[in-house]
Amino acid sequence: MELSLLNLILVLLAAWLGGNLATRLGYPSVLGELIAGILLGPPLLGLLEPNAATTVLAQVGVLLMMLYVGLEINFSDVKRASWPGFLAAIGGFIVPAVMGYALSHAFGFDFIASLFIGMAMGVTALVVKSRILLELNILDTRISHVMMVGSLITDTLCLIIFAGILSLSEVGSLNVAEIALILLRVIAFFVVTWFVGLRIVPRLYAWLHSRNYNGRTFNATLILLIAFLFAEAAELVGLHGVIGTFLAGLYLREAIASRKLSHDMTGLVKDVSLGFLAPIYFVTAGFQVSFGVFREDLALLLLLIAAAVVGKVIGTALFYLPSGFG
Repeated sequence: MELSLLNLILVLLAAWLGGNLATRLGYPSVLGELIAGILLGPPLLGLLEPNAATTVLAQVGVLLMMLYVGLEINFSDVKRASWPGFLAAIGGFIVPAVMGYALSHAFGFDFIASLFIGMAMGVTALVVKSRILLELNILDTRISHVMMVGSLITDTLCLIIFAGILSLSEVGSLNVAEIALILLRVIAFFVVTWFVGLRIVPRLYAWLHSRNYNGRTFNATLILLIAFLFAEAAELVGLHGVIGTFLAGLYLREAIASRKLSHDMTGLVKDVSLGFLAPIYFVTAGFQVSFGVFREDLALLLLLIAAAVVGKVIGTALFYLPSGFG
């Protein structure tokens, strides 16, 4: 795997130009980065090409971005948002998923394909949502906490449902034992990370602080090690690594007693992720877009987009009402 510096420079330049243009027009920079990837990448002009090196940098970037998001959020606020987040997640998943299934089935897709499309419409992109909340400067608000908790729930729910869909497509029936095993692994992941994050990591930092291990470089390496360990644990149970680094950020914020050190580490992760690596992820994400669906199923595409927007908004709002927050 060889890194093409010219390709990397062009990807970064495309991200910078696209992001700044989108910001000037009043949109989140992530939209400009995605469009830059579509316009300049394989979907249209083909001036930028994906390669293994930029893919690795992009994956590291999105992991670090979610670590930064976790470092910016107070864990106690997230706990208070768990019940409203659950309600919002269920409504925002079920309503668009049902609408997506119904539309796909009406257009001739079989049961399994319709289920998959419905699930894809119900799930929320945690990474994109986090980036938009960051740019709107509302990350540390109650609404943001509810949305983040909701994304964690829907991502977990998606894993379990996807396992059921695969079981149906391969053997024609639900493999209850396999689904139960996945559920147990997911529960174990959250329990273990909770224990490590709130019991072991704070004691580790207290011990290091008592021995004057307060250097910026030393702590930066330690934070990255902890974050990537959490990411690997998430990957092992079938979740995306971004969930692991997000949780690591939440726990690390609580564990680092020194406010100055916490501020330094948060700023460092922000600069490396949002200023360098994360834009690579969003530009290269645009490389994956295919315009074939415009020729094959344009009517279904437009209906699915409308159903996804309306279903997500109405479903989330209706299910959120019992939370009592209006």
